[in-house]
Amino acid sequence: MRQSEKIRKVNVCYFYNFSTIKNLQLFVSKGQELTRLVLLRHGKSVWNKDRHFTGWSDIALSLQGEEEAQKAGRSLMRAGFTFDACYSSELKRARDTLAHVQSVMGLNYLPVHRSWRLNERHYGALEGMRPWAAIRKFGIWPVLKTQLYFDAIPPLLKADDLRAPANQQRYAAVDHSRLPLAESLQQVLERVQPFLQKTILPEVRQGKRLLIVSHKGILRTLIMQLEGLTSAQAMRLSVTTGQPLCYELDRSFNPVNRYYLPG
Repeated sequence: MRQSEKIRKVNVCYFYNFSTIKNLQLFVSKGQELTRLVLLRHGKSVWNKDRHFTGWSDIALSLQGEEEAQKAGRSLMRAGFTFDACYSSELKRARDTLAHVQSVMGLNYLPVHRSWRLNERHYGALEGMRPWAAIRKFGIWPVLKTQLYFDAIPPLLKADDLRAPANQQRYAAVDHSRLPLAESLQQVLERVQPFLQKTILPEVRQGKRLLIVSHKGILRTLIMQLEGLTSAQAMRLSVTTGQPLCYELDRSFNPVNRYYLPG
């Protein structure tokens, strides 16, 4: 077993005490070049509160979500984090969460890169509906399986539906064949992989400190790839709104440390 694999198996875990974090970081960082990557799920949106299937619907943060975003910024600042670049989806709830974090940390000058590949999983014809309304319309299994299975696809939108990304001006420059009418998490993984490999990984290899603000489905697939999880493990991941998940990575993109920042 390679030394990096040994370190990865020993040190990928949760920490909640700052002095413990700093001491362990000093210990494992000796002789290694590590860079920080922070994953942050956007603050709670208006539809999160009311339990709608949100997906690519461009819904604003709730007041609670704004407070969560500001709290995340304060947590990162207290822990001594700073960044070289920031990434978010094209959706307002992620963009606004990032704006709150940057404002609190005094990092408004940083470049922000937005990508449709970081948008939430598209819930197809379920978008905008609450669970019970969706079950009444489509039946319990077509709805329930999308929450249980990695490769389950929600009921598809019709191509002429206004909720379809291909019918929205903001995605006019994207090849319409790549834009979904609904997605499984497997398809989300396939959508995110080129972004991770061609954009994020080269930045990490250069030692850049990155903040990615995105959505539960996207972050599940990123964590899956970072930690080598199975699809079943990825489905069980809980990703809390507004709580920074911090990784310290070696230049081969292996996690050496992993921890949530306390509020």
